[in-house]
Amino acid sequence: MAVKEIIYNDKPFKLSYEMVNPSVKESILILHGWGSNKEIMKQAFSKEFQNYKHIYLDMPGFGASANEMILTTKDYGAIVQLFLEALAIKPTIIMGHSFGGKVATLLNPPYLVLLSSAGIVTVKPWSIKVKIATFKLLKPLGFSKIRELFVAPDAQGMSHEMYETFKNVVDEDFEVEFSKSKSRALCFWGIDDTATPLYTGEKIAGLIENSELYPLEGDHFFFLKHATFIANKIEQDIKNRG
Repeated sequence: MAVKEIIYNDKPFKLSYEMVNPSVKESILILHGWGSNKEIMKQAFSKEFQNYKHIYLDMPGFGASANEMILTTKDYGAIVQLFLEALAIKPTIIMGHSFGGKVATLLNPPYLVLLSSAGIVTVKPWSIKVKIATFKLLKPLGFSKIRELFVAPDAQGMSHEMYETFKNVVDEDFEVEFSKSKSRALCFWGIDDTATPLYTGEKIAGLIENSELYPLEGDHFFFLKHATFIANKIEQDIKNRG
């Protein structure tokens, strides 16, 4: 594991990362989802992409990378871009899972790989709508006392900065950003994904002009079982277009 410090908006960010195949010229950046870290992505893909240098990054506020700012997805994109510039690396492929898919999209790589990406607003179940309405009603009685009763599982135990960041990104509509993408995009999705349902993948693939969608068996973390298939499809696509 290594640490690279960058400065963003006059604030230092110490970013934890790890490389696999560090001597190889061509590179792939692999970004985790919300509430996750680089380790799960490394677990899935470290044995794949043997002709690429892998960069696994803990984005600010996750894993071993701290965060003391309230951020937006665009802030994350800018921070990751500064990180790549500090390493003097221009990845051929940027892969992102869930929240990481939105960040990857902003970076406009030659090859964009989305793994059950977030970014399409979904209809909330009635039970969640009731929970939100109840929270808003009780909030004036004391936020600090009731927050943990109503906060989403993905936001539990967070610092104030990360909770506010979560609110910024959780229901973000990224349709415009997807439609602006000029990358060659390969979208892989879990058929049984409930966090970012398959229909959102179909919509994203429709928004990105140069894209293909591959539905695969599994849930939001389907890629843990399909890493070899995903890697082979990406490498074959690049070879066919080379």
